[in-house]
Amino acid sequence: MTDDAGIWIQGAGELASGVGWRLVRCGYRVLMAEVAAPLAVRRLVCFSEAVRIGEVAVEGVTGRLALPSEAVWSRGEVTVIVAPDGDQRGRLRPDVVIDARMTKRAPDPLPRAAAPLIGLGPGFRCGKDADLIVETHRGARLGTVIDAGQALADTGIPGDVGGATASRLLRAPGVGYLTPRCVIGDLVYAGDTIGTVDGRPVRAEIAGRVRGLISSDVELFAGMKVGDIDPRGAAIDPGLVSDKALAIAGGVLEGLLRLGARPAPPGAEN
Repeated sequence: MTDDAGIWIQGAGELASGVGWRLVRCGYRVLMAEVAAPLAVRRLVCFSEAVRIGEVAVEGVTGRLALPSEAVWSRGEVTVIVAPDGDQRGRLRPDVVIDARMTKRAPDPLPRAAAPLIGLGPGFRCGKDADLIVETHRGARLGTVIDAGQALADTGIPGDVGGATASRLLRAPGVGYLTPRCVIGDLVYAGDTIGTVDGRPVRAEIAGRVRGLISSDVELFAGMKVGDIDPRGAAIDPGLVSDKALAIAGGVLEGLLRLGARPAPPGAEN
């Protein structure tokens, strides 16, 4: 394939961003395509925030927004564009596409391209929707590269973090916009009001550290995920890429090498 691969990542949420972050650090040229109104909760580690504010940094790696028609491959940082349908792939000709939209169901197909595709999580089938799949379900096989069959099905139950599953998530009580009463990183107690949606409180069910909050400019529907509380509290840093994202990124890196897509040699320039 090439020793200076350009990797297109569809989606720029938490897990996608962990993949992009690791690939940039390994020397790959990375472009991430997002929707116009990102729904990320763990915004301190999401390159999708560049869509909102133009430029972000995730653990020292910069993500920079570009106009889709003007985007080019860059080294040492992530290029972010708004392209929910992947419609710039024909022009930019990536070496590999990573579908990291995490829809957890059969994905809406992206425009066909010559590049091989790695799918993250449920919904993909090897040989039909993807060439390789990376397991995203927490457990012993997290980050495994699958080359036949499909990933484990979505259970609908959030992964266990510090002994908490569904109770660690904050959900909108109705339609409206979140008015936060705290910021990502705050320590809270069970029963604390984290924010309001159209005057209705969003309360923490458990004590811990606020690990994520959705942007206040996102229109919400009832039951929509708007935040995440980590019961490990002060022991965690919400500005660090998660262990889950790192494991998945390791699987993607293995997949790229198996496909023959290698990073630039050390010392390469743009």
